[in-house]
Amino acid sequence: MTASRMREGLSAYIAVTAAYWAFMLSDGALRMLVLLHFHGLGFSPVQLAYLFLLYEVAGMVTNLCAGWIAARFGLASTLYAGLGLQVVALLALTGLDPDWGVTASVIYVMAVQGASGVAKDLAKMSSKSAVKLLAPSAQGGLFAWVAVLTGSKNAVKGVGFLLGAGLLALLGFTGSIVAMALVLAVILVAIAIAMPKGLPQGRKGTKFSEVFSKSANVNRLSAARVFLFGARDVWFVVGIPIYFTAVFSDGTEAGDRAAFFLIGGFMAGWVILYGLVQGLAPKILRAKTRAQEALVADAKLWAWGLCVIPAGLTIAALGLGGQGLTVALVIGLLVFGAVFAVNSSLHSYLILAFTKSERVTMDVGFYYMANAGGRLLGTLASGLSYQLGGLALMLGVATVMVGLSAVMAGRLSAQ
Repeated sequence: MTASRMREGLSAYIAVTAAYWAFMLSDGALRMLVLLHFHGLGFSPVQLAYLFLLYEVAGMVTNLCAGWIAARFGLASTLYAGLGLQVVALLALTGLDPDWGVTASVIYVMAVQGASGVAKDLAKMSSKSAVKLLAPSAQGGLFAWVAVLTGSKNAVKGVGFLLGAGLLALLGFTGSIVAMALVLAVILVAIAIAMPKGLPQGRKGTKFSEVFSKSANVNRLSAARVFLFGARDVWFVVGIPIYFTAVFSDGTEAGDRAAFFLIGGFMAGWVILYGLVQGLAPKILRAKTRAQEALVADAKLWAWGLCVIPAGLTIAALGLGGQGLTVALVIGLLVFGAVFAVNSSLHSYLILAFTKSERVTMDVGFYYMANAGGRLLGTLASGLSYQLGGLALMLGVATVMVGLSAVMAGRLSAQ
């Protein structure tokens, strides 16, 4: 690779990362806004979970199609489409009428969240695929670049959780949505103007059937991803925020406002920690000096290590109560976040290592379809398990899901 080509690739990588940061900041803030706002309106855990279902279903469909769209029309087009659609989704939320009934409100927000899910996965697939094409392959360059992109975007999303909780308390629901839409629109225009060359323009004749991978490793890794992210979202989406609301709020308006900041702060801190550890994963795993075969083996070991944490928290939920349980949850979930981050970063590297450059958008799209499937599974289980069995059942479900992810990771083979 020539020096000029490397500079061009790095410039494109920086622009893609900046666009992805902007999107994930709005995505994190929107999730917290929707969750806390509708919980304050009296929505049950299952109804709150419904609000995010179409978001995850849309992500599955989008990732499957986006890989083909990017291969056909180019990565920049899908990146811009993702950012633009998020602006539209944000503005659509301002049309929510407080006089509507619960059913109408749920259906409307589900539809808007579905559009946001499409937007997110267009942006994600574009950004992750670009790394495979732009990153240097020597001395762990691919792992380092994907770890920086993934880790930094999750740290930014964590800031988005805090931003969403803060905006809700300060500006209210509608004011927060309008402010985010305006800022994201400005960023979209700036990125479109400043985007350098370096991203592929697509190739004609790409068939949609090519999105389904024939690689055993890609399929097994995708299955492991389903259960890994299901295990996170089963507690992350509904259960823990609602539990902490009950713990931190005294039921008054001022108490709810204080709880919003505390919950947003915890969720933000969790995701920021997760992102920072993701960025450090290549160093933690010593990827620069180890062969790909060793990293494939690590996927199984780290998954089983992760399984121990929700298992311990399940026992704590059964045996502890009050402040002791809250402290155990805070510490345990932060540890879970750090170990989960290594697993997630390793998966993100392996999908790019397993795929070939000519089908990177399609394999990455298929893999993130599985990722969205895991989030859908976790979202469904989150509201249902918490409503039926509280913290203990919810954390027990997370334990089983991590175990299934470890089983699938153990079937990966070195190429």
